[in-house]
Amino acid sequence: MSSKSNHSTKKISVEKAVRERYEQGARAPEAALCCPVDYDEKYLEVIPEDILERDYGCGDPSQYARPGETVLDLGSGTGKICYIISQKVGKEGKVIGVDMNDEMLGLARSYQKEIGNKIGYHNIEFRRSKIQDLKLDLDKADVFLKENPIKDASDLPGYEEFIERQQKNQPLIADASVDLVVSNCVLNLVKDEDKKKLFCEIHRVLKKGGRVAISDIVADEEIPEHLKNDPELWSGCISGALKEDEFLQAFADVGFYGIRIESRQEEPWQTIEGIEFRSLTLTAYKGKEGPCLERNQAVIYRGPWKAVIDDDGHTLHRGERMAVCAKTFEIYSKEPYLEDIIPLEPYEDIPLQEAESFACNKSARRHARETKGLEYDKTELADGPVCGPDGCC
Repeated sequence: MSSKSNHSTKKISVEKAVRERYEQGARAPEAALCCPVDYDEKYLEVIPEDILERDYGCGDPSQYARPGETVLDLGSGTGKICYIISQKVGKEGKVIGVDMNDEMLGLARSYQKEIGNKIGYHNIEFRRSKIQDLKLDLDKADVFLKENPIKDASDLPGYEEFIERQQKNQPLIADASVDLVVSNCVLNLVKDEDKKKLFCEIHRVLKKGGRVAISDIVADEEIPEHLKNDPELWSGCISGALKEDEFLQAFADVGFYGIRIESRQEEPWQTIEGIEFRSLTLTAYKGKEGPCLERNQAVIYRGPWKAVIDDDGHTLHRGERMAVCAKTFEIYSKEPYLEDIIPLEPYEDIPLQEAESFACNKSARRHARETKGLEYDKTELADGPVCGPDGCC
């Protein structure tokens, strides 16, 4: 373990450090690579001990999977989360595990048939790729290089053209093809300069309305350079951790909304030089892309806060009718907002094809007459007692 008396300024190869550490972790269990996590025991019964004792995670994103979904597990390792989710999504669902470590993938794949036979169906695929480049199939790249070895620099253009064709025409994970992306203590293993690309890739592969459930290690302070240059700390899920707020912001920066901390480890998992590292699980949604159209819709924020601001800067004042575009209205009308929002449809529907552009004022109130219609003059009195045992209140 690094200490203040043993600082190194030498740049390390992050991928090499991670690869070697997890190759060792696939051969023999390594307790230092994981936080204690409680999983639902009924999903572990079909999973061999070989996999269970070599699982390195810090949370349980599998609990957010639903029947029939297509789920992508980034950094699937020995496959434990994939095999749990396989049972949750059922026969109609599909699970794709992506990892770049041959040793981990080999162990995960070795039990595929056995576990599938136990649960009665086979709905898992394990694919090899870097999680920050979900278009490149490394198995296909290996085949190409065996048939077209690179002997000198003149051979490089052929390989580069192959990669470009493969990513464009046959991406490992297609655009908008996944309902849920999960990951368990892996995003922090990606080097800092590739993290933006990683979050963009997660957004790319999700369907509109899709979501993420990510468990990862986060820090409460910026990590100094000398800790980032420690290979043991990098491969141990420490040096690559983002600050808590930066972790959430990374999802917002690429277009996710409804970002929510689902769980946060109370006591730190590790503390190094006063910096606390702990497990955090978040969920977030994709689908706010598109034009803003006016359909005279409004929403009322229930409370308890006096006002809140959403990811696009709309301010919702408690108890007031707030004007929103059709896209925002649709988003607010489902999770994760529905419990806090009262959606108000106009009395006269405005078809989308007839809707005009909506000026997305960040805190525009909506007069009740806009929703009801300016000519609305209905009069309807209660028939009988208003209050009492049989009344409405």
